Amino acid sequence: MKKIINEPADVVVEALRGLGLAHADLLRVGFDPEVVVRVDAPRPGKVAVVSGGGSGHEPLHGGFVGRGMLDAACPGAVFTSPTPDQIQAAVSQVDGGAGVLLLVKNYTGDILNFETAAELLAAEGVDVRTVVIDDDVAVQDSLYTAGRRGVGGTVLVEKIVGAAAEEGAGLDVCERLARVVVANTRSMGMALTAPTVPHVGDPSFTLGADEMEVGIGIHGEPGRRREPLADATGIVAGLLDPILSDLPFTVEDRILLFTNSMGGTPLLELYLAHGIAEEALARKGIRVERKLVGPYVTSLEMQGMSLTLLRLDDELVRLWDAPVHTPALRWGA
Repeated sequence: MKKIINEPADVVVEALRGLGLAHADLLRVGFDPEVVVRVDAPRPGKVAVVSGGGSGHEPLHGGFVGRGMLDAACPGAVFTSPTPDQIQAAVSQVDGGAGVLLLVKNYTGDILNFETAAELLAAEGVDVRTVVIDDDVAVQDSLYTAGRRGVGGTVLVEKIVGAAAEEGAGLDVCERLARVVVANTRSMGMALTAPTVPHVGDPSFTLGADEMEVGIGIHGEPGRRREPLADATGIVAGLLDPILSDLPFTVEDRILLFTNSMGGTPLLELYLAHGIAEEALARKGIRVERKLVGPYVTSLEMQGMSLTLLRLDDELVRLWDAPVHTPALRWGA
């Protein structure tokens, strides 16, 4: 294992310390327990949007804390859910009295711990709602989930709901928007290599030199199938086809196409794949109106990619275009 780390047990705390120093103008980091919150929180009268999950997916979630996106993020250990006390602590620091929306990826530990925190917060009188993100078409169940996993679509939900909350939308509106985005988003990923969790020291799975794993999750879970390595056109088709048949997307649909690196795939390859995907969608009469390309939901150093499609309407386009200023995503601000 070759990584730029000190002790494996200290990776998350030391990374959070660096995040706080690098972006002190946008966020502040707490360590007892570990939370990342907007530097100007709480904002009185604003719905607080809170998410979180295991570390190792950076910039998700801490990199999306800031204006127009998340009010707080709860980072667990690598590939491990945050604890209920982390979630409670984050909410206590960002609750401006207008209610709290928890955005939760569909993994068993995340669901259990966010549900526990939500019950405790409700008992304290906090108006808290929860929306589960489950955009992955690859599998219905895995070692980590009951039902579809939450993957690349998480970024899109956080951005659109965060924009609405920034504008002053109420809790009911923010919850509705989150559910609309979840219902209209589908994702699928693949890998050429597996990630290595620092405290484990070995890759999560092994692939031969001429193999790829199709339908992987973001924690190094195996996918739908293992098959011979394809070229970029074949890889993109293998991701797009199940996405398009699942919703399904149709001619004249307006979509956002998100081409995501799993951590180890360089932008040279990612832009190449994005171009193939856009052209394939155009041939089907599907209009790509908005695009996002880059490493936004990663799996440590996994070499691979995912594609996410969101069906758009005027409201979603406007909120996607709204100003955002976070460490990892910023425009118009």
